[in-house]
Amino acid sequence: MDAVELLLNRVSSPVLEEPAPTPEQLDLLYRAALRAPDHGSLRPYRFLQIEGAGREKLGQVFVDAASAERELSDAEEQKLRQAPLRAPMLLVVIASLQSHPKVPEIEQQITAGCAAHSMILAAFAQGVDAIWRSGEMAFNPRVKQRLGLAENEQIIGFIYLGKARKHRVVPCPQPGEFVQKWGKG
Repeated sequence: MDAVELLLNRVSSPVLEEPAPTPEQLDLLYRAALRAPDHGSLRPYRFLQIEGAGREKLGQVFVDAASAERELSDAEEQKLRQAPLRAPMLLVVIASLQSHPKVPEIEQQITAGCAAHSMILAAFAQGVDAIWRSGEMAFNPRVKQRLGLAENEQIIGFIYLGKARKHRVVPCPQPGEFVQKWGKG
């Protein structure tokens, strides 16, 4: 796939089915992530790969985390339990923040976000569909603990991977709506 075509046509796919990416496709996703812009070459990220029964375990983690904070209705519990089952594979993108005199945490978070975006683009280029999700579970300290994150780490998002039932057509806004010229005298 041509790079410009990829950039202009990639869409998120909220409902994903089998197959999950192959090991070869995953290797390319991870290689793409490692090319993200990275001030200081800190590599301030890591990834958890969740598939198979791990998705059900993650659903239980979500239920446990939410129910520790509030009473859940049956529908809420079911939604949390089923969330990781919306795709055959999930990648948890984690920012591993480091103390650095020239690279503030925000730059490291952006680098981890760029790594996630590179993975999604590499997936789409290979015919693998994806969606980047966050939501309350990405920011829940109990989820962070159960996934084994350190104090200096945070979840950037959950990347769901698989094959879309159908591709959505998403209109592209005009660049002029978002661009202003500045400093021209």
